[in-house]
Amino acid sequence: MNILLIGSGGREHALARSLSASALCQRLFIAPGNPGTAQHGTNVALDVTDHAAVIDFCRVMAVGFVVVGPEAPLVAGLVDDLTAAGIKAFGPSKAAAQLEGSKAFTKDLCAEFGIPTAAYRRFTDAETAKTYIRSYGVPIVVKADGLAAGKGVVVATSFEEAEAAIDMMIGGGLGEAGAEVVIEAFLEGEEASFFALCDGANAVPFGTAQDHKRVFDGDEGPNTGGMGAYSPAAVLTPELQARVMREIIGPTLEGMASRGAPYKGILYAGLMLTASGPQLIEYNARLGDPETQVLLPRLASDLAEAFLAACDGRLDTVSLQWSDKTALTVVMAAKGYPGAVEKGSEIRGIDKAEALDGVIVFHAGTKQDGDRILANGGRVLNVTALGETITQAQAKAYEAVSRIDWPEGFCRRDIGWRAVARERG
Repeated sequence: MNILLIGSGGREHALARSLSASALCQRLFIAPGNPGTAQHGTNVALDVTDHAAVIDFCRVMAVGFVVVGPEAPLVAGLVDDLTAAGIKAFGPSKAAAQLEGSKAFTKDLCAEFGIPTAAYRRFTDAETAKTYIRSYGVPIVVKADGLAAGKGVVVATSFEEAEAAIDMMIGGGLGEAGAEVVIEAFLEGEEASFFALCDGANAVPFGTAQDHKRVFDGDEGPNTGGMGAYSPAAVLTPELQARVMREIIGPTLEGMASRGAPYKGILYAGLMLTASGPQLIEYNARLGDPETQVLLPRLASDLAEAFLAACDGRLDTVSLQWSDKTALTVVMAAKGYPGAVEKGSEIRGIDKAEALDGVIVFHAGTKQDGDRILANGGRVLNVTALGETITQAQAKAYEAVSRIDWPEGFCRRDIGWRAVARERG
């Protein structure tokens, strides 16, 4: 069949690589794509916010299956409109995508169905929220209710920091996303990411990862969309994974079905591994970025077949196969990120990096200019390496980074440090 992939980042480059390798894929289109996705299919200049235009394209090009990468089109209901037009699409409905689109929705679902998560309160009035914080104490977590491109969460260690976050969010600093805030108790523990492939009633595990959100080494500096990741996350033992499926993923599927919004697609659980067990920090309604870039290189099963089984409610017949290798990705970002960055600098040496065995360089924020690759965003490349151990994968990834000639870029030099320390004992 012909497949259309929606999106333009590093996640979509990784998805394009895996989908194009599927026995089911006759032709792959990516809208709008990037220079990396163009290596695996045909980029098309579609406005993905124009759902009618996407539907028309699918009909003209005989697209039988659409895979939606980013969260915004899911929350906007693209899957609903494609389904109504008779076009099969992978991803949750608009109603189900509220698990990512609204922090308040997810917290209320957790409260109703006994899903372990931090205690919380919801506020639309800044002064009432501040009064609550003063009575509760710090540290405390302030979250914008809606989508905020990774900038809607502040872990406040002082009252001043918490109040500034409330004023910024409710005051319009994040647009409509911050009109309501969720204030949560601060959880102690180690963070990890757990992925499940869901068909509305059934779920199968889809890998684990740990990412590094802070911009600088040692987990210092402001939060970002992610500066690197590795998979699998050894801290999520088989026993903990079974517990997450039983206590978090299962009740979520039951709860969503009971609300008339069965969840189909990837459910990405951001977890805090506390002394009392795993607790849900947040849900994403799609694969993560840069986590996809370490999950999919380890997947030995046919990705399109697995996604179709989820769409068709057939996951009870699916068994996914994974490589025993570890994958680690280093994000190369433009200097200044996560603040303002300059675009247009030339990147050389990607081919030299990929000449290393087991190395894949995923394009995240690049554009093609003739034979040149130029930086065109904040997070620009994901340099991914596979190794027998996390230590080996880390060494290989940084060797690949050293082969890339891009003076205007930077990266963290300690991706995977927790896992490497554990491995070394």
